Amino acid sequence: MRFVLLGAVVAGLSWFTGTGQAGVPSGLPVPVLVLIAVVAGVAAWHARRAWWPLAAVGALAYVWLLMWPPLLVASYQAGRTLRGARQLVAYVAGCLVVCALPLAVGRPQQAPATGPGNALLMAVAVVGLPLALGMWTRARAEVLAAAEERAERLERERVMRAEQARAQERARIAREMHDVVAHRVSLIVLHAGALELRTGDPEAAGTAALIGGIGREALANLRDVLGVLRAPRHEPPDAALSPPPTLGDLDRLLDQSRALGIDVTRRDEGEPRPMEETVERTAYRVVQEALTNVHKHAGDAGTDVLIRYGEDELRVEVRNEAPHALREGGAVPGAGWGLVGLRERVELLGGTLRSSAQEGGGFLVSARIPT
Repeated sequence: MRFVLLGAVVAGLSWFTGTGQAGVPSGLPVPVLVLIAVVAGVAAWHARRAWWPLAAVGALAYVWLLMWPPLLVASYQAGRTLRGARQLVAYVAGCLVVCALPLAVGRPQQAPATGPGNALLMAVAVVGLPLALGMWTRARAEVLAAAEERAERLERERVMRAEQARAQERARIAREMHDVVAHRVSLIVLHAGALELRTGDPEAAGTAALIGGIGREALANLRDVLGVLRAPRHEPPDAALSPPPTLGDLDRLLDQSRALGIDVTRRDEGEPRPMEETVERTAYRVVQEALTNVHKHAGDAGTDVLIRYGEDELRVEVRNEAPHALREGGAVPGAGWGLVGLRERVELLGGTLRSSAQEGGGFLVSARIPT
């Protein structure tokens, strides 16, 4: 569109110049002037692909009719296109010859406009200034392109440095978790296994076996987390990692709590159906965190787990009774971020989670997860 407009402007100015409204009258018939103006406009439109046809038309029109618009635009395009001093010198020399020719072949009515002073002035105005402007705009475009490329390169380097720092931090966290958490859990598993073998009480042996099984499961989960932390972000997860738990693993989780002395009942409402893995995994984590809080704060209080399948949502409710007494050894320490992180996990899926104390001393954790 820009070059179409340029062609129209060159054709119009060429017409005005040829008819004497913007220059020296040529005395040519109107159809000839129209043809010359159209040719100049087409050459200007074609300058987006090649500027030399416009330069040729401009040279002929200037020598013959002192028609300067095509040569002016051609000089600007030459300044944007030509590379190297030789090309520029050759173009300027050619233009000087073109500007000097009207002095020798000029017609009588063109004599006032073809004097040496006017010829020099026209050479500067029609060739020199447009050529310099074209060279300046080209240099400016190159500088801007170089600055943009440098900014993109710096941005890529910044992203790479951030990725490297993130990878180092992930590796540091993995090392800390392995050195501290994995070591402590391994000790728990070892002591539970030793207790299971040495005790003569069947109930104590069963409890020790359960603790050992839970510890080994925790170590497997911890191994998966450490593998994810150590793996680069662009690499796919290791296929050997155990799949994350879903609602299909919920009964096993409830059995573990029952084995530790909590009376847990489960009720399902609605028509069970397969759902997205993220939904089922989040529902599992809601029940897991709620049962963990029951173990820590409510001892062996009876607990009800409700899974309600709706048309477009899944509701999970974990309600425990008032605690009778805490387990021996006191309350289990915690960071207090369990429900906070759980709420963030549920809200990432567009759901809501609420937790509140109930009348009589119980506690309720309820989550609504869109499916």
